[in-house]
Amino acid sequence: MTDQPEVVDNPDAERFEIRADGELAGFAEYKLRPSSIAFVHTEIDAAFGGRGMGGTLVRAALDSARERGLAVLPYCPFVRRWISTHADYLDLVPADKRAKFELEESTAD
Repeated sequence: MTDQPEVVDNPDAERFEIRADGELAGFAEYKLRPSSIAFVHTEIDAAFGGRGMGGTLVRAALDSARERGLAVLPYCPFVRRWISTHADYLDLVPADKRAKFELEESTAD
């Protein structure tokens, strides 16, 4: 099967979930606060590895945070790495917290 993966927020479980071919393929756990969302762990089932599921999941979770006006705290190394290679999402991490997460804006113009 090649169904498009679907990402949904499961607030009861405090995680975004990605489903593919009718199965749970992975999740990104978070802690929600009134003005921020802290991503603490991301996991993709090995059966779905190598298909870009992690990136699809993180992009959808960060897009949701942006739509809700939430600051992002990327404690999860996968989320942090993903943001570091997608500069258009760096603005979601508060400027005064970027050094803590080793996410400095490039000084190259």
